[in-house]
Amino acid sequence: MVQAYCVKCRTKRDIKNPQKITMKNGRPATQGTCPVCGTKVFKIGA
Repeated sequence: MVQAYCVKCRTKRDIKNPQKITMKNGRPATQGTCPVCGTKVFKIGA
């Protein structure tokens, strides 16, 4: 499972519903939601 830092929980969490995306500059990233609080989390290069 991919982990990302949740700003609201202030800790690393597993990403719920991860989606692979490509940013505008072409770098890969993963985005999803925090399983605890539901905030959107984002990890660059994963």
